[in-house]
Parts: sequence; structure tokens; C-alpha cells
Amino acid sequence: MPPSNEVAFYLRGLWLLFLGKKEGLRLLDISDRGMLRSFYAAIWCLPSMAVSWYWWHQNYLTCLQEGVGTGAIFFVRMGLIEAVCWMVPLILIGLLLFALGARDKFQAIIVVANWLSLPFSYAYSALILVALLLPALQGLVAILWFALLLTLVFTFSRIVRFFVRDNPLLVTALVMTLLVPAMILSEMLQRFLGIYPL
Repeated sequence: MPPSNEVAFYLRGLWLLFLGKKEGLRLLDISDRGMLRSFYAAIWCLPSMAVSWYWWHQNYLTCLQEGVGTGAIFFVRMGLIEAVCWMVPLILIGLLLFALGARDKFQAIIVVANWLSLPFSYAYSALILVALLLPALQGLVAILWFALLLTLVFTFSRIVRFFVRDNPLLVTALVMTLLVPAMILSEMLQRFLGIYPL
């Protein structure tokens, strides 16, 4: 697994690309090996995922009768949903790039998507902690949650432009493919696996 200094190196590269500085490209490993190593971002995200799962678990418990628990299977199902919602959009991105004759961009887009998930995952977990510790601020958290989603859209599209600069429609398609399937799949799987608060 990449150590923290290597991860910081990649995040700095993303930050420089976000600022419009091409030298950020030199800090990202977009080789086949670098693409495979970028999936370690999921492991780096595990602590923030745990916060999210705990919050969802607490919401789910409010829908159950008092004294009824869920057991470890709840968190197994959450992990399964997380894995599916991480991988399916990336697979769809690969199919999209292949269909549009831009498969040479695949490694770079996957590297960006994976490592960019790290700071945003922790940003979302910070909002969840605020919601858990200060329930009175739920309305503010909802607004900040939406603002963070818009920030993710803007950041991803801005960075992706470095790799598909001549095709704004492809940039839009990549952003939609990254976000929309995950949102739809998440709710569908939560309902199917019986862990959606009613």
C-alpha cells in the first residue's frame, strides 16, 4: 500500500492540476502500475467510510423496534455496496472512453477519480461527524453536503480537462458517469439488501 508521503505526493499533483498548473501531471503516476496502485485509495478511505457506515447504521436503528439490532451483516452489506458503487462507475468510464475512441485516457482518468475520492471522502465524513455530534445543525450540514457535491463536480471536471481538453462533451459525460450511477446504485442496493431506513 502506498505510504502517506506517496499519497500526499499524488494529492499535491491533483491540487496543482486543479489550479491549472501542468507540473501537477509529473506528480501523478498514470502508468498501468500507477492506475492499479490508485485503487489503494479505497483502503485509505476506510476510516471515513466507517464513519459513514456508523451514521447510516444509527439512522437505520431508529426504524427498528427498541432492542432490535442488526449484527455484523449490516456492515458487510454496507461494504459490498461501497465496493459496487466504487467499481461500477469506473467500469462505465472505461466503456465510455473505449466507445468514443479515447481509451488512451483511461489510466489517467481512473488515477484521478480514485485519488480524488480520498479528500472528498474525509470531507463528507467530517460533515457526518458534525451531524452526529450537533443534530441541531442538520439543516446546515445538508447545505454543506450539497455544496461539497458541487465542489466535487467542479474539481473533477477541471482536472479531467487536462486529459481531454479538446472535448468538453466528453468531460461532461465523464463527470456524469462518475457520479450518477453511484447515486442510483447506492439507493437500489440499500433497498434490495434491506438496510435502507424507512
